[in-house]
Amino acid sequence: MFGLGTQELIIVLIIVVILFGASRLPELGRGIGQAIKNFKKATSEPDEIDVTPKKPVDKTESAETTNEKA
Repeated sequence: MFGLGTQELIIVLIIVVILFGASRLPELGRGIGQAIKNFKKATSEPDEIDVTPKKPVDKTESAETTNEKA
């Protein structure tokens, strides 16, 4: 796994505990888990396609509305 041995992983874990504290590790793990879950969900869902038809603009109708505003 990435060329890391057991000793290197233990050292990294100790550094993480020192930086963030033991009480914040569950919050960090939960946040990372939710981020991974949301990323997987976003990549597996198909893109949303807007199929709402656009109304054709009638030039006489738009001219009447601009005259009424003035």
